[in-house]
Amino acid sequence: MARPSASTLKSMTRALGHRDFRLYFSGQLVSLIGTWMQQVAMGWLVYRLTGSVFLLGLLGFASQIPILLFAPFGGVISDRYDRRRLMMATQALAMVQALVLAALTLGGWVQVWHLVLMASLLGIINAVDAPARQSLVVFLVADKADMPNAIALNSLAMNATRLVGPALAGAVIGLVGEGVCFLLNGLSYLAMLLALLQMKPPAHPRRSHSLLGGLKEGLAYAAGHRPILALLALAALVSVTVVPYIVLMPYYAREVFHGGADTLGLLMAASGLGAMAASLFLASRKSVAALARHVPAAANLGAAALMAFSFSTSLWLSLPALVLAGFGVIATAAGTNTLIQSLVEERFRGRVMALFTMAFMGMAPIGNLLAGGVAHYVGVPATLLGGGLLTLALGRALAKPLAEIRPSQPS
Repeated sequence: MARPSASTLKSMTRALGHRDFRLYFSGQLVSLIGTWMQQVAMGWLVYRLTGSVFLLGLLGFASQIPILLFAPFGGVISDRYDRRRLMMATQALAMVQALVLAALTLGGWVQVWHLVLMASLLGIINAVDAPARQSLVVFLVADKADMPNAIALNSLAMNATRLVGPALAGAVIGLVGEGVCFLLNGLSYLAMLLALLQMKPPAHPRRSHSLLGGLKEGLAYAAGHRPILALLALAALVSVTVVPYIVLMPYYAREVFHGGADTLGLLMAASGLGAMAASLFLASRKSVAALARHVPAAANLGAAALMAFSFSTSLWLSLPALVLAGFGVIATAAGTNTLIQSLVEERFRGRVMALFTMAFMGMAPIGNLLAGGVAHYVGVPATLLGGGLLTLALGRALAKPLAEIRPSQPS
């Protein structure tokens, strides 16, 4: 297999040539490893304590429903105040949440309601953090032609850590328990806080719109922009019908493949490998023009892979299906993010990116809760199969408005 040339690698990582983005990227790598460790540990702890797939779905619901409810307001705040300072506040609060969870678990006091409560608190924090984060990234590169690469590398950081974090979580849980995962996550936030302290992004213009007035203005803008509306709809569809397979992985690890935390880590890592491959694919693109075609195809790929996985009872046949599912989901999400960022007017960026956050992250709890409930009655494999079929069927309705997309971002 031919190795990528030096020029190709330089092109794929060109956004790292900007100091502030390089700081952000390195802080993200450390912090997100901890985040993924905590997510896997929380799911495993709930399933170990209860053996309930419904409660797995409830935990995912609790962690992300605040994003659906509050992200639009987070977007208004992001457009009004300094995004770097907002992120410093949200990262500090998230660190406190993780350390409290670690103390409860290591002290032997943790109960399921603690986990649900802490997941909900983190969701509220993320409702403000995510729009600020999405909007800040494009200002960390001086050359706006590098914006798509910065977004792709941001996705790469999340998905490379999605590969590493679950594998580490499986090992740590097996050796010393879930509480240490929570402790390591709490400490990992220090890397992002230190990076934010050293950044010097351009001054953010302070806007005077009210919370409700700014929200109404942002919603009207998105509703009147047909391509953006179609992209938001596609992100929401995949989030509800495909993404919930992640919260059901403890069932497969334990009941189908008869394994433990190490098997769960392997399944999550396979999905993470596909996600990382999708991020690398997007980072290698020199123009966003072709993404209007790639994004719907990626959604269909994720749906088809999920359907194939639902039929499999062999771990070694299931892993490639999870790789393709991870690729499809992240190529859809990151590609949609890039297209929206290339289409949106700057004064609406925070609010529209909040709608994207709400569509992809905020709709996930609806999918998680539905998946947990449906799986309780018809079984997990049938639930995943149905999700894939719905994605293929409903995605066809978005084909026409997606075909109208003409990104204006320079290549």
